[in-house]
Amino acid sequence: WRDLPERYGKWKTVHRRFSRWCHAGVWEEVFASLTADRDNKYLMLDSTIVRAHQQAASGKGGAKDQALGRSRGGLTTKIHMLADALGQPLRLRITPGQASDIAAAPDLLEGQEAEAVLADKAYDSNDLRDKIAAMKAQAVIPSKRNRRIFIPHDVEVYKHRNRIERCFNRLRHYRRFATRYDRRTIHFAAFVHLAAAMIWLK
Repeated sequence: WRDLPERYGKWKTVHRRFSRWCHAGVWEEVFASLTADRDNKYLMLDSTIVRAHQQAASGKGGAKDQALGRSRGGLTTKIHMLADALGQPLRLRITPGQASDIAAAPDLLEGQEAEAVLADKAYDSNDLRDKIAAMKAQAVIPSKRNRRIFIPHDVEVYKHRNRIERCFNRLRHYRRFATRYDRRTIHFAAFVHLAAAMIWLK
């Protein structure tokens, strides 16, 4: 924040306003308003792990309760995303890096409608399949190797899943998405939603 160009004014004032907007949910509201023109034929689930810069855990209390997980590679945060049929982001959730992919899936799908839900093997569970069935949608999810009874999936429809992966690649062009510099999750989530809003505006 100290490197902010002088034309924006005092960096402390800018940060204070940014923080107030974070707590008020302004960035999420901006993003949500842009997602109204969605393609609901398919919904896609996926996640990506981002490395956290050392300053992200340097605040008071450290990494505690700030969606930072420790691994061999250091501190990480995981971004879970729900995308529409065109690969445009619809919902985003932030968790520690070690959290399972499937943990955020029910919340991401809550209240959604679609013909099918596409996801990779990490999302293969009976509970999630039941939730998708309750949505009256088809679960296009490959079965894990350890599943006793193999559940077939529509291979042709599954090919569309690469769109959500391409969306993550576009989002990683934004520096504050690709690496987490923010100590507080609420601030990092704001930048994630801002980057997703930029995807919709292009």
